[in-house]
Amino acid sequence: MTQFVDGLTVGIDLGTSTSAIASMAEDGRPVIIPNSDGEPITPSVIVLNDNGEVVVGPHGDWIQSVNPDRVVVGIKRQMGNPDYVKVIDGQSLGAEFFSALILMKLKQDAETRLGGPVTNAVITVPYYFNDPCRRATLNAGQIAGLNVIDLLNEPTAATLAYAWQQGDLGKLMSGESEREKTILVYDLGGGTFDVTVVRYSALQFRVLATDGDTFLGGLDWTRRLVNHVAEQFRLNYRLDPRDDPRSRLALTDECDEVKRALSDHPQAALQFAYKDKLVKPVITRAEFERLTADLLQRTRDTTEFVLDGVGVDPKALDEVLLIGGSTYMTGVSAMLEKLCGRTPVRILDPQLAVAQGAAIHAGILQAKETGRVFGQSKAVVSRLQSVDAVDVNSHSLGIEITPPGDRTKKLNHVMIPRNTPLPCEFKQRFVTNTPNPAGILVRLLEGETKEVDGCTFIGDFRITGLPSNLPVGSPVELTYRYDETRRITVVAKELTGGREASCQIHWSSNAETASVDQMQNLVNSFHFD
Repeated sequence: MTQFVDGLTVGIDLGTSTSAIASMAEDGRPVIIPNSDGEPITPSVIVLNDNGEVVVGPHGDWIQSVNPDRVVVGIKRQMGNPDYVKVIDGQSLGAEFFSALILMKLKQDAETRLGGPVTNAVITVPYYFNDPCRRATLNAGQIAGLNVIDLLNEPTAATLAYAWQQGDLGKLMSGESEREKTILVYDLGGGTFDVTVVRYSALQFRVLATDGDTFLGGLDWTRRLVNHVAEQFRLNYRLDPRDDPRSRLALTDECDEVKRALSDHPQAALQFAYKDKLVKPVITRAEFERLTADLLQRTRDTTEFVLDGVGVDPKALDEVLLIGGSTYMTGVSAMLEKLCGRTPVRILDPQLAVAQGAAIHAGILQAKETGRVFGQSKAVVSRLQSVDAVDVNSHSLGIEITPPGDRTKKLNHVMIPRNTPLPCEFKQRFVTNTPNPAGILVRLLEGETKEVDGCTFIGDFRITGLPSNLPVGSPVELTYRYDETRRITVVAKELTGGREASCQIHWSSNAETASVDQMQNLVNSFHFD
C-alpha cells in the first residue's frame, strides 16, 4: 500500500462507459462529487480536438461536430494491451494515456467542488483484471497526478457501499454484533463483467470466489443492435453504415439509446439515415433479448460456475446485489431471479456504488495508516481501523515447467489456484531436467490453462553459481507467496548446493518512471474544455 500524501483523498470508479468520483463527508457518508455539468457520472468518452483541447464526457449532438478519428471510447478494455496504439498528431498513444485524461477530468472537477487539491485516490478495477491491466491502471493514475494508494476490486467496493447503506457498518460504529451474510455481487458494466460471492459481517469482508470477463458488457449488447440495423441497411439498400466511421459512431449512439429505452418500455423506435437512405425499425424488448440471449447466458454460466465452486446454494444467498449500469436491462433481473429464487436488489445506484465503496475503502486505509480521517471522531476512526478484508486471487499463479520425457514442451504448472484466500504460501519440489546446468531459469505465469501461450508472463529469475556436474533430477524447492497487498514473492532453492534466488512482483513497483513522466508532460500539454 502506498503512503498517503498531503491533500484530499477520493475513491474513483474508472469505468468503460461512465466514471465517477466520491469522497467521505464529515459525517462519514460516501458522497459522489458532481462533474462540471452538475452530473454524478461522467461518460468515459474522450474527444481530442485539433486545437489541443480535450473534452471528456461530451454531451448533446457532439457526434455531428467531431472528427471520429479523434474520439476514444471503451478504453478500459484496452488496459494492459501493449498492442493498442492510437496516433494523434503524430503521437502514438496507449490506453494508459487516455485513461489518465479521464482521471484528470475527474480530479479537476473534484478539486473545483471540494476547494482543495485532490492527491490520494483509490481506483477500482474489475476483479478479473490480470497483472498487466492492474499495472496499466496504476500508471494511468500516476500520469494523472494521483497518488494511487490502492487498487480495489469493484465487487468489494460495491459490498462496502452496500453494507454502509444497509446500516451494517453503522452497527459496527455502535459496537453491535451482526451475523455473517452471504451475498452475490453481479457486476455488469459497460465493458466488463464480474460475479463475486462475498461473506461479510460488520467487521470483516471475505471474498469466497470470483470470475468474470473483461470483454463482456453493455457495449456488446449495443453492438448486437448496431449489427441488426446495419443488416437492414445492407439488405434494403446494399449499403452498410458501419463502413463510415462517423456513421458507425452515430449509429452506435442511437442503438445505445434504444437499449436504454427498452429497460423501461416494451418497444422503442429507431430512425437512422445514411447516404440519403432511411430505416425506421421498431425494436421490441423480446426481439432485443433474442438478439442478445447468448450474451446473457454467458453471465449465467459464470454465475453458476462461481456458486458451484464454493458450494453455495443460490437459494441460500442473503442477497443478490446488482452493480453496473447494464444491470438495468430487464433480462438480467429475470435471469437472476429464476436462478437464485429471489428478486435481485438495487438498493444502491448501480452506477455510483463502486465509487462510493472506493471512498469508504480510502477512509479505512487512511484511518489505519494515519490514525485519522478528515472530520471523523476518534470513535469512528477506531472502528474503521477494525474493519478487515480477506481477498482471493482472481487468476491462478504458476511456473513454466518441462514435463518428463519431452524437453521440447512447456506447460503452466499452477502453484496458487484462483480463488485462494490471501495471504497464502505454497511449497513444492521440482527437479532439474538437464545435466550440469549453468543456471536454473524460473518463469512466472498467470492463468488457468496448461498451455503457456494462453497465460500471462509476469516475471522471471535465475539461480546461478550451481555446483559442478549437477546431475539430472537434482531437487529444487520452490516457495510461492501471495499476500493481501497483491505482492508476489517466489524463492527457488537448489537443495544440493544450497544456492537460491528470488523474485518479487508488486503492482505498485512496476511503473516505469521515465515513461510516466513523459506521459505526464504530454497530458499537461492538453487543456480541458
